Amino acid sequence: MNLLKDILFGVSLSAVSGSTTIMVNTITFDSRKVGFDDVFVAIKGTLTDGHKYIEKAIDSGAVCIVCETMPGQLVDGVTYVEVDNGNKALAIMASNYYGNPSRNLKLVGITGTNGKTTISSLLFQLFKKAGFKVGLISTIKIMVDDKEYQTTHTTPDALTINRHLALMSEEGVEYCFMEVSSHGIHQKRTEGLLFEGAIFTNLTHDHLDYHKTFADYRDTKKTLFDNLPKNAFALTNIDDKNGLVMLQNTKARKFTYALKSYADYRGQILENQFDGQLLRIDDDQLWTKLIGSFNAYNVLAIYATADILGLEKLETLRLLSELDNVDGRFQYHISKEKITAIVDYAHTPDALQNVLETIGTLRTGNENVITVVGCGGDRDKSKRPVMGKIATQMSSKVIFTSDNPRSESPAVIIEEMEVGVEPQNVKKVLSIENRKQAIKTACQLAMPNDIILIAGKGHETYQETNGERVDFDDFKIVREVLKTLDK
Repeated sequence: MNLLKDILFGVSLSAVSGSTTIMVNTITFDSRKVGFDDVFVAIKGTLTDGHKYIEKAIDSGAVCIVCETMPGQLVDGVTYVEVDNGNKALAIMASNYYGNPSRNLKLVGITGTNGKTTISSLLFQLFKKAGFKVGLISTIKIMVDDKEYQTTHTTPDALTINRHLALMSEEGVEYCFMEVSSHGIHQKRTEGLLFEGAIFTNLTHDHLDYHKTFADYRDTKKTLFDNLPKNAFALTNIDDKNGLVMLQNTKARKFTYALKSYADYRGQILENQFDGQLLRIDDDQLWTKLIGSFNAYNVLAIYATADILGLEKLETLRLLSELDNVDGRFQYHISKEKITAIVDYAHTPDALQNVLETIGTLRTGNENVITVVGCGGDRDKSKRPVMGKIATQMSSKVIFTSDNPRSESPAVIIEEMEVGVEPQNVKKVLSIENRKQAIKTACQLAMPNDIILIAGKGHETYQETNGERVDFDDFKIVREVLKTLDK
């Protein structure tokens, strides 16, 4: 049990009705999970408004209601707390409830359109290899040193974040690397967290269904840097035109990295092959298993972060050379027939272009590139024709298919991708709604030395249609199909 007054410390209160010196059990924003002596936080979400469930929460035993609008009728014996922003209040309360665990370790946030998962996951691996106890909060999973927990959002809700940070604190974790999405920042899920530093990767077309304008998307990312304390660090990619924007109002120590510009940490690609690439970082050379210019940026950001956090440079380079790629990020399989299949999470126009450009640099010129790609349902529709245009411009053959259709019609999504195909590329396109059949067809079309790119879902092991998830793993499927063709 906790004192309500302590949990509310630091929350901006508009009005209070009732006592804040009562003991409360736990905090929840899901009325279905409310128990006796709990605090219910009414959140105005994108799909529903928690204020509709205040009465239900009280019937289930809630003794405190935190809300943005006071109910017309107040129940005796229940404390009501009015706040300006329910999401922000929830995050600060969650941090207080779990003992402000972000203050007990060094928390580094990674934000940007592409590269967040690779950088956070590989920083986790690198610091673990260096002998530290480490935590990870990513799209793929949450790690508390050696223990793995599943996650469903790039940036989980504030209670989930702080609960796992508290577990990390108990386990003696020294560093935690966390993906920070624009949704997570906008919905105040990171409020109340103390960051040791933040990394900006890049900013390209994504999530405009949510943010509406690119400027809003950029400025949302920027608030992570604006709120850093002066003893934290801010590391940014200045080859991206928005890189310096991130540093404009930060009080943190500023660092930059780049492949093309003058920066604090500079890199250069010396060789690029299917089994890795040779990089020059500052005055040293590094062989890494990670492929492509987008991964060169990721490696540079990891190197810079390790240096800023005090790891010895040569040791960092040695450990970087040992790191393996992250599942679903340029993950490849070469069949006996010398057909190369690449699975990548590329689900934005920029990411798709980066992967296809990388494949282009690895080709000798005679291979066909067969791309299987779809777009997610209930997400930014404006990128669909752009994805279709890029795929057909940069591939020999393209198969448009389903990604995660969610509540949308797969056929309609594919039609919206087809709109972007230029007239001279129309003959390159096949549309096969069933993703497994699309992958099989790509494998059947491929000749020895050809390259198949399966883009969009990457590490995901499911396909979501109308609220149902079925098992679906691009990498497993393409590997199995190619094995049957090898026989």
